[in-house]
Amino acid sequence: MSPSATATRAAAVTATGLRKSYGEKVVLDGIDLHIPEGTVFALLGPNGAGKTTTVEILSTLLPADAGQATLAGRDLAKDPDGVRGAIGVTGQFAAVDGLLTAEENLTLMARLHHLDRAEGQRRAAELLERFDLTEAARKPASTFSGGMRRKLDLAMTLVGRPRIIFLDEPTTGLDPRSRRTMWEIIRSLVADEGVTVFLTTQYLEEADQLADHIAVLDHGRLIAQGTADELKRRVPGGHIRLEFGDAGSLMAAAGLFASVTTDFETFALQVPSDGSAATVRAVLDILDDAGLRAETLLVRTPDLDDVFLALTGKSDPAANSFTESH
Repeated sequence: MSPSATATRAAAVTATGLRKSYGEKVVLDGIDLHIPEGTVFALLGPNGAGKTTTVEILSTLLPADAGQATLAGRDLAKDPDGVRGAIGVTGQFAAVDGLLTAEENLTLMARLHHLDRAEGQRRAAELLERFDLTEAARKPASTFSGGMRRKLDLAMTLVGRPRIIFLDEPTTGLDPRSRRTMWEIIRSLVADEGVTVFLTTQYLEEADQLADHIAVLDHGRLIAQGTADELKRRVPGGHIRLEFGDAGSLMAAAGLFASVTTDFETFALQVPSDGSAATVRAVLDILDDAGLRAETLLVRTPDLDDVFLALTGKSDPAANSFTESH
């Protein structure tokens, strides 16, 4: 979704100056948020950055020490019941009763939402079908795989048809296939139902794949916000790698650009680049005007892993899982 499209949408979540401390330990140090309706917002940060605390405050589970917030038009401090009626929360660990079947877990949630018996059964059947759990509907949740439990957990969150869904590290511990299945479910919720998703994650590829807007939280402060592409452009290191057939062509090409890196073993030239099509086109035009042709071309732009490292000074806390999920 383009930035201009999201800019015209009403706000699903706004927050100004949210603060939270435990004694002398400052967990949130005055954060501001603006999340348009019908979008996916991802909050990134290392362990202990304050991601879960932010979710707990915005979902009425924890009071803020200072600041204001509005969710779905309801004031967090003045109308917490109204906020709870508009949101759904899926935590880091599946809140599924293993002794109950999938169907029983969903009908229990329907009763908690004060749906009558018939409507609760209809809603349960609808969600079981949507999450591909119909065949497992009458099996105890304790027999489910991790991916099935996470799907059931999210289905339970949706029983009350929330307009804003908080997903706190929803794919932690899932294998790559289950993770991608969850991504497709999240995309469909936004595209088909117009819900707003507030996602916290340590999987950088997850934010890159899903989020319309990303914020990076470190030591309780928001240190960067923007689209994935905007954040990547803040980090140096992007380049175009060109490989030539011989050393003569390599040297001739190197003389055409002000700042390059050469590799004589592979006859490769690296030209700094922002990764845009315009820059690639300009480089190729310069080579063409000089009568030179590269045998191979590779455009390398910084990824969110580079952004995370540059902004927080830490490597990706889920680096092993990030590599696994490619």
